[in-house]
Amino acid sequence: MDNLLEIRNLYKSFTLHEFDQKQIAGCSDINMTLRSGEFIGITGKSGAGKSTILKCIYRTYIPTQGEIWYNSLSYGLVDLAKATERQVLDIRHQEIGYVSQFLKLLPRVTAFEAVIEVLVMNGKSQDEAVDEAAEMLRHFELRESLWHAYPNTFSGGEKLRLNLARAMVKRPRFLLLDEPTASLDHVSKAFVRDKIMELKGMGTSMIGIFHDLDFMESVVDKEFNMVGGLLVGGVGAEC
Repeated sequence: MDNLLEIRNLYKSFTLHEFDQKQIAGCSDINMTLRSGEFIGITGKSGAGKSTILKCIYRTYIPTQGEIWYNSLSYGLVDLAKATERQVLDIRHQEIGYVSQFLKLLPRVTAFEAVIEVLVMNGKSQDEAVDEAAEMLRHFELRESLWHAYPNTFSGGEKLRLNLARAMVKRPRFLLLDEPTASLDHVSKAFVRDKIMELKGMGTSMIGIFHDLDFMESVVDKEFNMVGGLLVGGVGAEC
């Protein structure tokens, strides 16, 4: 099985300007290999550095040191730590999905428009995008009365379900999940698990961070634990 992603000696630090430029390590000496079609789960206490890894991969954060080699369809083997902004934007739009607990959209974009936009950007016609967006919103049981509302009025669980819909509707080649079940009830978690397993069946590779260990162990192939910015383990899990 080919490797999709290889992280080598990743280190990310943050400067605390209010404390005489003090440096704080977000993550240190991170080494990880993700095979095509594999799902890696990362656990750890809040503040351990889990989200820092995902944000370095997605290039929300620029790594301080290290390499993040991604086998892109568009550019071949590319180091995301040093890729140009154009390369990063292209890869995000065409290949990578990101699910966060937090929803960031333009203020006057409705929930329905937000999902349609993702599909149109990935080459779907307007009619196809409308149909597929509706199907995905129904899957995550986002009430139709909310489709044409602005997401800043949604509850935390509704925002997360919309985030999941937007990330998964394009069936990404690579999916990053930051606490994808954080504010969901058991029924909604089942919908997320169904969609994750469907994407896995289609070959999507994933890295996710979790506090819900039972959910994680039902979907991942390998588990790591994060302690004080360091990655520990690499245990295979039965799915």
